[in-house]
Order: sequence, then C-alpha cells, then structure tokens
Amino acid sequence: MGVDTTIPKIKFCGITNPGDAELAADAGAWALGMILWPGSPRRCRLQAAIEIGAVHRRRVELVGVFVNPTLDQVARAADEIGLTMIQLHGEEGPVFCGEVARRTGCRVIKAARVRSGADIQAIGAFHTDFHLLDSYVHGIHGGTGETFAWDLAHAHARGVRLILSGGLNPGNVAEAVAAVRPYAVDVASGVEIRPGRKDPEKLLAFAAASSFGAGTAVPAS
Repeated sequence: MGVDTTIPKIKFCGITNPGDAELAADAGAWALGMILWPGSPRRCRLQAAIEIGAVHRRRVELVGVFVNPTLDQVARAADEIGLTMIQLHGEEGPVFCGEVARRTGCRVIKAARVRSGADIQAIGAFHTDFHLLDSYVHGIHGGTGETFAWDLAHAHARGVRLILSGGLNPGNVAEAVAAVRPYAVDVASGVEIRPGRKDPEKLLAFAAASSFGAGTAVPAS
C-alpha cells in the first residue's frame, strides 16, 4: 500500500460579501459557497452573489447552496449569478438532483447530515458529482460548528468525490484530513468572526492546516 498525501481542495462556505470572497480566494479557495437559502444566518443576498460571481467566475468554483428549492429557483439563480456548482442540502431526491444538473449544466454536490453509517450508505443512491458529509443537528441545515465521527466516512464507497464538512476549523482540520482523506474540505463557522463574516487569519490558518494534514502518513486504502 502507498501513502495518500494528496492536499485536499478547500471550499470556503457561508460567503456573504465581495470582500470576504476576495479574502477566501486569496487564501487558496477551490470553491466559494454562497448560501441562497433564506433560513440561514449566512445567507448571501442575490446582488452580492452576482457581484462575487462577476469577479471570481474564472478564478474559483462558484457554489450556490440550497435547501429544498424548486427547480426554477435553482435554474434562475445559476443563470443570474453564473454558478458552476449547485449544493443541495435538504431532502432533495436523486431524480431532482439529476434534473438540476441537466437544467443548469452545473456540477452537483449532494449533502448528507450524518448520524450513523446508514446515512453514509443512503447517499450512495445519489450519482452526483460530489457527496458532502456534514454533521447532523436537529433542525439545522449546516453551519452547526459540530463534528461527526469521522470513522463513519470510511464506509463511503468513493465512487463519487467526497467533501468533508461539519465543525472543521484550523485546529482540527489536519486531523480530519489525515483520518478521512477527502477530495475537499468545507468550512463556514470555523473561519468566522461572526456568522457571515470571515476572519482573514483563520482563512489562512485553515488552508495551511489542511495541507499539513495531507502530509500525515496514513496508508491509502
């Protein structure tokens, strides 16, 4: 067996304004996540998302995060903002995810809120471009600041690229990367001053720690 030292890509999520988008991109973001669900304290207003898209569409992936949207809502936002990825973080089914990809031309991330191995198995029914594993907290769709048992991620079939989320921060992301070996890591609350505002030092620290975790010698499966 070899050693997997691949550095994971970074999705900085909960971006709400052009200034934070610039900071995140400068810190090495692969993707900027803009939450377009009105129920989130990190909601990105449409005009701000359009401005972010206009500046960064050739630099990073632009991810629109939705919770139980209609197909029309997703398609309209994708067109107006110039999204390249759609993250579905609610109870959307496999057929709906397929229609989103067909209608928008965007790559699709399907999120699962993990309580047990059964949640890992269930996401296998989604043949999307990426699976995102997040922590389960009742009534909260992401941004909880809580981790889940990372060993559960070992049951993921890896036929779809894995994004690890849920309570990551500069202090624990190296350990998480070493344990899970995800394609990418996702962070929102762990690099904030307050909900919706990023901390420049934490963004840089998170990126550095992610790389450090990838260098930890863990045998590749």
